[in-house]
Amino acid sequence: MGNALHLKLEKDNITMALNIKLLKAICEEAGTSGFESRIRNLVIKSLKGLADEVSVDPMGNVIALKKGKDSSQRIMSTAHMDEIGFMVKFIDDQGFVRVNPLGGFDPKTLTAQRMIIHGKKDIPAVFGAKPIHVMTPDERGKVMQIDDYYLETGYTAKELKKYIEIGNPITRHQELWEMGDCVNCKSMDNRVSVFILLEALKKMKKPAYDFYAVFTVQEEIGLRGAILAGHKINPAYCINLDTTIAFDTPGAKPEEKITVLGDGTAIKIMDSSVVCDYRMVDFMKQTAKKKKIKYQTEILTRGGTDTGGVQRMAQDGAICGAISIPTRNIHQSVEMCNKDDIQGSIDLLLACVAGLNKYDWTHK
Repeated sequence: MGNALHLKLEKDNITMALNIKLLKAICEEAGTSGFESRIRNLVIKSLKGLADEVSVDPMGNVIALKKGKDSSQRIMSTAHMDEIGFMVKFIDDQGFVRVNPLGGFDPKTLTAQRMIIHGKKDIPAVFGAKPIHVMTPDERGKVMQIDDYYLETGYTAKELKKYIEIGNPITRHQELWEMGDCVNCKSMDNRVSVFILLEALKKMKKPAYDFYAVFTVQEEIGLRGAILAGHKINPAYCINLDTTIAFDTPGAKPEEKITVLGDGTAIKIMDSSVVCDYRMVDFMKQTAKKKKIKYQTEILTRGGTDTGGVQRMAQDGAICGAISIPTRNIHQSVEMCNKDDIQGSIDLLLACVAGLNKYDWTHK
């Protein structure tokens, strides 16, 4: 793509570029819940020179500390590294593989999708199912379930078992495309937030307080990494980064949309795991308006985020909120975000981290 790898944005008379090359590498890397080693290694490599301290906790979270002007309080921002995927649960005598989901998948999008089984070596695979030609009328009208699918690799069972075994992780095989004003790839949930947090660290000057950028594990199966990190770090403030639904496509009712692609970064009000602190919501709105950052508000009716894990588990209680990135086709084979929304999310995070000490956080 050459120069097309960089999107040029004019803002405040400063030319900025989204590093699509880095976003592509992050999204395309493998790392489903509990098996984040590859994406973790890429994050650690990308953090070189961006933080005062970088560590990995026993669960596998990557914690990058950027020291602030005042160390009396701690700010924490989280972005989960894991992607939805599968695990090998059975290999039959013909070499077909049955799977167990790791995270919530929308099964209707799995037919004929290319996957990678990560065993002793990476094995390409494709999801198969009963052909429509031999389905009964009742079967044709039925919504496919994950148990209706199998993976085929082209190997015999004997050959396949030399390389894979029960428990091996499986990830989607999709490359990142630029599509007009958008980017489309597997694992935009939540690799786009990993990218945003890394890019914010690159541009971050001295934060108001000590800033902990935490790249968490196992969010898709229960916010597990964030629960541990929130308890350990015990932040006074937390701003989570995660994708949210943009159901702004044909047939969507206005009240169903949640967010709209291109209408700006989203300030979370609540999701299934959290009601964001009203002070943080107000602070983020004020900050966006002051900095002229386009934003929309978000109420996610179903689905939780690391925000809830940190809010509940910080030892002294944390004032929590979240920046949400509008995303189409979440938990499907490919997901799509708007480039301007991504840049706006970086801008809002930077502005919030810099200005936290200028807001009145007392209860009103």
